[in-house]
Amino acid sequence: MVNTVWLKEQRTKHMDWRLEGSTQKVESPVLQGEEGILEETGEDGLPEGFQLLQIDAEGECQEGETLATGSTAWCSKNVQRKQRHWEKIVAAKKSKRKQEKERRKANRAENPGICPQHSKRFLRALTKEKLSEAKHSGPRLCIDLSMTHHMSKKELSRLAGQIRRLYGSNKKADRPFWICLTGFTIDSPLYEECVRMNDGFSSYLLDIKEEDCFSLFPLETLVYLTPDSEHALEDVDLNKVYILGGLVDESIQKKVTFQKAWEYSVKTARLPIQEYMVRNQNGKNYHSEILAINQVFDILSTYLETRNWPEALKKGVTSGKGYILRNSVE
Repeated sequence: MVNTVWLKEQRTKHMDWRLEGSTQKVESPVLQGEEGILEETGEDGLPEGFQLLQIDAEGECQEGETLATGSTAWCSKNVQRKQRHWEKIVAAKKSKRKQEKERRKANRAENPGICPQHSKRFLRALTKEKLSEAKHSGPRLCIDLSMTHHMSKKELSRLAGQIRRLYGSNKKADRPFWICLTGFTIDSPLYEECVRMNDGFSSYLLDIKEEDCFSLFPLETLVYLTPDSEHALEDVDLNKVYILGGLVDESIQKKVTFQKAWEYSVKTARLPIQEYMVRNQNGKNYHSEILAINQVFDILSTYLETRNWPEALKKGVTSGKGYILRNSVE
């Protein structure tokens, strides 16, 4: 009897154990599946929903950083101010061109008999034609550049600027001179300075000669214009070749050009400043008849057109030289 009861208890314990084991076996795959799902949803142990939220947040941060960087680089207040200023300038230029176009149109309508304004292409062609005619039949002017070897770079720059202004004035003249740059080599510092400072210098309509002016033209046709001459220039003769000394000397060495003309027995002349002008009192008590080559050219060109020395001298002799016309004093 006791043994029977003991066997039943053992069987009951055995069955309970088997039931627990089976339950564990049934539950363990579920837990393992859940753990597998967790592992599949994120390597860092976060659920997939949290990962998506994190990705969106990072994307918004990156976009914010990009916008912030872009605004600093391209949309700063300084850049915006400059952009607005530039837009105003462009708009003003467009408006000005439109108004000018309408004004010309109105003038043509009111004055149909007046010739229309010529185009730039036509004016360039006209200038080229006038300069070509001057080469064959116009007055001739030489710029003696054989004395530039001792000039400083600053003086060469000033001389290059004078050549540019002289050529510009000659193009605008109704009766231009034919200009010849003598004693001028393309490998010289002055030539390099002219190319650097003067746009299109290599296409200037003039002659560039390595020889000096005394070997290019008959000596009896030459007239060297120098302020140290005793003879005043009375007229511009088309059969003569006038020479200007291409010399910028801040130390103001006297009679350099006069001495050179004397060595070749060439006639000299000075501008009639003393005959038509008088000294004007100024604070510095400065009076000088030494002019830049472009100022001398303006006087010669104006006289050739007007045949009036006072008007020509007024064109080239500035008030800073300390001279005024006689009739202005009277």
